[in-house]
Amino acid sequence: MAKPDHTQNASPDDESKEKSLDFIRTIISKDNESGKHGGKVATRFPPEPNGYLHIGHAKSICLNFGIAGEHEKGTCNLRFDDTNPAKEDVEYVDSIMEDVRWMGFGWNELHYASDYFEKLYEFAVELIKAGKAYVCDLSPEEIRAYRGTLKEPGKNSPYRDRTPEENLDLFQRMRAGEFEDGSRVLRAKIDMAAPNLIMRDPTLYRIRRAHHHRTGDKWLIYPMYDFTHCLSDSMEGITHSICTLEFENNRALYDWVLDNVNAPCHPQQIEFARLNLSHTVLSKRKLIQLVEKGLVNGWSDPRMPTISGLRRRGYPPEALRNFCDRIGVAKRDSMVDMALLEFCVREHLNEVAPRVMGVLNPLKVVITNYPEGQSEELDCPLHPTDPSQGSRMLPFSGELYIEREDFMEDPPKKFFRLSPGKEVRLRYAYFITCQEVIKDENGEVVELRCTYDPATKGGDAPDGRKVKATLHWVSAPHACTSEVRLYEHLFTEENPNDVEEGKDFTDYINPDSLKVLKDCKVEPSLADAGPGYQCQFERMGYFCVDSVDPDTGMVTFNRTVTLRDQWAKIQKSQQPQPKKNNKQKKKK
Repeated sequence: MAKPDHTQNASPDDESKEKSLDFIRTIISKDNESGKHGGKVATRFPPEPNGYLHIGHAKSICLNFGIAGEHEKGTCNLRFDDTNPAKEDVEYVDSIMEDVRWMGFGWNELHYASDYFEKLYEFAVELIKAGKAYVCDLSPEEIRAYRGTLKEPGKNSPYRDRTPEENLDLFQRMRAGEFEDGSRVLRAKIDMAAPNLIMRDPTLYRIRRAHHHRTGDKWLIYPMYDFTHCLSDSMEGITHSICTLEFENNRALYDWVLDNVNAPCHPQQIEFARLNLSHTVLSKRKLIQLVEKGLVNGWSDPRMPTISGLRRRGYPPEALRNFCDRIGVAKRDSMVDMALLEFCVREHLNEVAPRVMGVLNPLKVVITNYPEGQSEELDCPLHPTDPSQGSRMLPFSGELYIEREDFMEDPPKKFFRLSPGKEVRLRYAYFITCQEVIKDENGEVVELRCTYDPATKGGDAPDGRKVKATLHWVSAPHACTSEVRLYEHLFTEENPNDVEEGKDFTDYINPDSLKVLKDCKVEPSLADAGPGYQCQFERMGYFCVDSVDPDTGMVTFNRTVTLRDQWAKIQKSQQPQPKKNNKQKKKK
C-alpha cells in the first residue's frame, strides 16, 4: 500500500509516545498476538459511487487506511460498492478517488463490487441448491407486510417452499430478462420469526433494468448490499471489516451468508460510531436534496460538509486527519461541535499560512504630509515565527485603504482604533493621526485625511510614545481588487436533523451562510496567487484562492475560518469555576 504522505510530517516526540489503542485497534492487536491472521491486517474503504464523500467518510478513511498503515503486513483496498446502477455515476467514482488521495492515502488494490458479479451469482446459486434461498413473487409492499413487527413474528411467503430446482429455474430466467422489474426477488431462507428483523428472509437479488457505468446492459439483476459486501470482503481476504453503527444489526446477515456458502475466508465485522457534526447534515439523502433543490451551489459548495467542499473552502488535509484523530473511535454515537473542526483547521494554518494584507470593506486614507507621487517598499515577513518562509516587499504610498470598521467618528470610550485626533500604528509602516473626515452628500464617510510621523518607520516611535492599536492596510495605487466570499454555518440550529413538527431540515438553513464582497483590496503580492493558495489576511482570518478570472485576472478568495477560537471558549466554559474565598465576601 502507498504509505500516507502525512507520515513524513510526524515529529520524533509523536513517534516516541505510545499511542493508546481504541477498541478496534485493541481487537486487532489481540488478533495479532494470537496469530489469528498470521500477522496480516487487511482493511478496505467501500464507498457507494452515488454521491460525494463527506467529513464522516473522512473519519472512515483515516480509520481504515490508518490502521493498515500502522502494521508491517497491513493493506487497505478501495472498493466501490456499485450494485445500484440507477443512482451511480463515473463522476462520483472520480471524485472519491481524488478525495482519498487528497486526504493523504493510497490504496493497495482498486476493486469494484461489479468485478464480482459473476462470482456473486454463483454464490446465490449455491444457496438455492442448498435450499437456503428462494425466488419470491410478493411485491415490495407485501414483503414488508409479511415481515411482521418487533413485537410480532412475520409470516412465511407462499413461495417459500418452492423446490431448489424451481427456484434455480426462476433465478436463471430472472437473469435472462424474462420478468419485469420488481416482479420477483431472490430471498434468503432464514427465519421469519427471528428477533432481528433483518434476518426475516432478507432480499439478496432484485430485477433492475438500468445501465451500469462499468458492465453496461449485461446484467438485469443486481445483488443487494448485505449479500455483496461480506462476500466481496471474503474474496479480497479482508481480515477486519470496519463499518458504522447503523450496520450493527446487519452483522448477523453478514455472518450468515459467509457461513452458508463456500467463502474463501470469514472476515470480522466491527462497528464504530459514525460522526455527527453540529450545524450541518451528513445524511447523503439530505445532501442530495440540498444539491438538487439548488439550496447550495453543488456538491463542492464550500458550505457543504463534503470533502471536496471543505477542500475548496481551504481546509487542509492535515487538519482533517488531526480532527479525526482527536475525536477518536467510539462505540456510541454523539454530537461533535463544529468548533473543534475549526480549531484543528486554525491550529494547522497558524503554523503554515503566510501572512498578507487584505482590506475587505475599504475606506480611503490620504496622508497629506507624505511626498506626493512617491512610494516606498517595506520588507515584511511572511510569518511572525517562521523566518524560513521569507518575506515580501510591500509598497507604501500616500494613499491607502484601511478597514472601514477600524474608524469611528464618534467612538465609545474603549475604542482604540482610528478616530479624529487619535494616533494609531500601521502594520510594518508608520504612526498616523486622523486630522480630517471627508463625507459625501449623504453624510457617509468616504475619505480620511491623516498625517504620518516619518520617524516611526517600522512601527516604533524614537521618543518612546505608545499607541494602542495596529491596523492593517493596503497601498491604494498598488492594490488588487478581489472578490471575497465569507462563509458561516450552513444551518442556524446545532442539530438540523432534530426538526420541529411540521418543519423540514431545510427550514433551518442559515440565510447568512454566504456573503459576497465585491470590491475588496489586497496587496499586490497576491496578484499571481493560484487556486488553492492559502494565507492569513492579518486581523481578518484565513483565506484561500477559489478561482482566478481568465479574462481580468481578478482573484476570488474564500474565507476558510475566522481568527476567533470558539473551541477554546467552549472548553473554558466547561471547566469548573474556582470557589470564592469566604474572606472575599463583602462584610455586612
